[in-house]
Amino acid sequence: MKQIPFPQNFPFPRRARALRRAALAAALAAASMAAASAPAIDVVPIPAGAFTYQAAGEFLDQGRPVDAPRVQGTVDAGRAIMRRQVSQAEYAQCVGAGACKPLDKGFRHLASPDLPAVGVSWADAMAYAAWLSRETGQSWRLPAYAEWVRAAADRYREEGALPSDPNDPAVRWLAEYDREISRSQGRIKPAQPFGHFGVNALGVSDMAGNVWEWTATCFASHSVGALPLAPRENCGVRILAGAHIAAMPDFIRDPRNGACSIGLPPANLGFRLIRDL
Repeated sequence: MKQIPFPQNFPFPRRARALRRAALAAALAAASMAAASAPAIDVVPIPAGAFTYQAAGEFLDQGRPVDAPRVQGTVDAGRAIMRRQVSQAEYAQCVGAGACKPLDKGFRHLASPDLPAVGVSWADAMAYAAWLSRETGQSWRLPAYAEWVRAAADRYREEGALPSDPNDPAVRWLAEYDREISRSQGRIKPAQPFGHFGVNALGVSDMAGNVWEWTATCFASHSVGALPLAPRENCGVRILAGAHIAAMPDFIRDPRNGACSIGLPPANLGFRLIRDL
């Protein structure tokens, strides 16, 4: 009886076991490398419950601006916020992975682990959140403005009412101008190392420092008073949280789609994320 030779690459049992061991070792090594490359993120639980804060957006009474009212917000249990903002080095990891776009000139080569990523658009922050969620298997997202206020705790500050005269709109306009001048003094400075502005009562650092943080909340115009109307949302503009409330467009890079949002994000725009537990 003629003997049929086995092919050169026939997986004998011993060789098959060796191949399985090698494959397992490679899988373990890959998992270890992925775990090592995933950013180590320190978070702080956000206290659940109801609270009041000054609403975000524009409020008009018969077309004239008025002070934003105080509203009630609620944060559900099971949410935690980053103890600090996303760092330059962490954002650079996302860029290196091809999941985030490089920042614009002037911010592109910043890679310090001790400084916040700045010059970041809303779309950049969203891309980083999506990448981090994939890398960690956790749910990361930008906070709603109300969630940021709750996490800011004792560092949250409301701006007082502005003087106004129904017979002389210039009274409020001048007061708004003075407030804006006061806000802008020293606002855009180089980002400071983490912890420079201290920690709040919850242990969250640099809330209301010199970096404004993107939120998921859309800018909205509200008509109040004798003729209340449903708010008109503009999600091409988002609410920023920081030393005071602000609003900013997304800074879309594509001139064909950007319209009024074309431009470079300022050097005081960064972000931190919330993790849904």
